[in-house]
Amino acid sequence: MTAVTRLTTKHQTTIPVEVRRALKLQAGDHVEFSVEGGTVTLRKAEPRPSDDLVFRLIQTHAMRDWDTPEDDEAFRDL
Repeated sequence: MTAVTRLTTKHQTTIPVEVRRALKLQAGDHVEFSVEGGTVTLRKAEPRPSDDLVFRLIQTHAMRDWDTPEDDEAFRDL
């Protein structure tokens, strides 16, 4: 199977639906890119415990510091 997609100005892309279906990818799944020469391979990956830990810490602690209307105003242009 071959699928083509385009990069955004932020260098992001959408994984085409055919690929998501073939790999049984769901929102929140982890993917891994391997590069050899000029070939990139994408596969579904198991999350590393450290990834989940960092995500949970950010959700539960780091964002508490930015939760007021004054903060929203101060950081609006970021």
